[in-house]
Amino acid sequence: MADRPNLLVFLTDDHAQWAARCYGNREISTPTMDYLAKSGVRLANAFTVTPVCSPARASFFTGRLPSQHGIHDWIHEPSEIGRRHPGIKDQVNIGMLLQATGYQTAMIGKWHCGHSWEPHPGFDRWFSYGSFQYPHKGEISFSDQGKIAAYNGYQSVAFTDKAIEYIRQRDKQRPFFLFVSFVNTHTPHTLQPERLVEPYRNATFSDIPLERFAECHGKASFAWSGDPQTMKESLAQYYAAVSFIDDQVGRILDELDGADELNNTLIVYTSDHGHMNGHHGLHTKGNATIPQNFLEESIRVPCLISWRDGLPAGLVCEALADQCDLYATLLDAAGAVPEETLSKTINSPGASYLSLLKGDRGTSWRDTIFGEYGNARMIRSATCKLIQRYPGPNGHYPDELYDLIESPRERTNCIADTRYQSEVVDLSNRLQNYFSKYEIPKHSGREIEKQPRCNSNAEPWVKTQ
Repeated sequence: MADRPNLLVFLTDDHAQWAARCYGNREISTPTMDYLAKSGVRLANAFTVTPVCSPARASFFTGRLPSQHGIHDWIHEPSEIGRRHPGIKDQVNIGMLLQATGYQTAMIGKWHCGHSWEPHPGFDRWFSYGSFQYPHKGEISFSDQGKIAAYNGYQSVAFTDKAIEYIRQRDKQRPFFLFVSFVNTHTPHTLQPERLVEPYRNATFSDIPLERFAECHGKASFAWSGDPQTMKESLAQYYAAVSFIDDQVGRILDELDGADELNNTLIVYTSDHGHMNGHHGLHTKGNATIPQNFLEESIRVPCLISWRDGLPAGLVCEALADQCDLYATLLDAAGAVPEETLSKTINSPGASYLSLLKGDRGTSWRDTIFGEYGNARMIRSATCKLIQRYPGPNGHYPDELYDLIESPRERTNCIADTRYQSEVVDLSNRLQNYFSKYEIPKHSGREIEKQPRCNSNAEPWVKTQ
């Protein structure tokens, strides 16, 4: 047990890959994230399985696709629809697998995979939302081991305090899995600490391209528009949100460092999906358009992995990887890979990239990444992105193909261009073969009308404007 690493996973909400200094942003301040990149491995091509929160999170916890775990959109938990959704409560999650091999486990922050107010199997410690996740600052209710507790202040500070409390009080003779999820970068982009917002009010935000919405993506459901000063304030708040999260991550790392426990702790910083703050003339993520999109800013996430005792420092990994792969990698590092019968039942498409993190260039890896969001599926190679769409309540939208070399800003749909027909056929076959191995018919997004509703008329296959 002493040789197995502690696992500390930060999975934040709506934090796009572009919004970190270590990923090239020239104005944002993220010293803790930059430190993780320098002391460990930065994944250059980390993606989400689904560009919206609940299904992406469920894919991390279960190692499965939405057409396996059954969550296809964000769950509006305070509503009757959200409360009826089964979530993943009857499925095997990563906490359960780690517990079975001796890990002590804690879930602190946003869960959003159904029934957040109830402690779930797989976690010894539970601190999440008692109702909804807003506001970022002020009065909010939390679920502390299932008991509703009132709080007034910055909720991210509450999560950090609970994480530090857990680190201090857990059994020091056993490894731990601590999952911490901050939400500052989620809308509304308001109420961040003034000390962090004020410097960004003078920023140029020149790393964000000034773009008009391209009609090849359908309709803009969440357009980036309004009074210029209001939009600039929103950007200052978003940048400050990233810096505030960076502060809180640093506090938890300092706690481990001060106790001489940082060396044998595998630390992951990642996000559930990306975000657009003016990119493509849009705001938010995959549900910013009708039909739903898989734009690069929606699907790319930061992923930084540091483990002083187990990984090299300063490595950049180019592998195309997602949350299912992270699930497999953590289980591999912990020596908690499920036995064959259970593994076949779970049927995760994820693969461990632990050897790649260690710098093994001889490890073979896939040359494509897959994703889905409700009644749409995506396959992305190094050069092209194919999106296939299926019928839904608001109609059947056309398929799309984007040449990521000639048009990296994805402004031209090449699906009907005869020059790309061989790519369309090849990618289409690979996409269909992939999902045929994993989808569970009763959860399949291809028949989205048969799936449990997640929210009230906000699903992009229901909305018309």
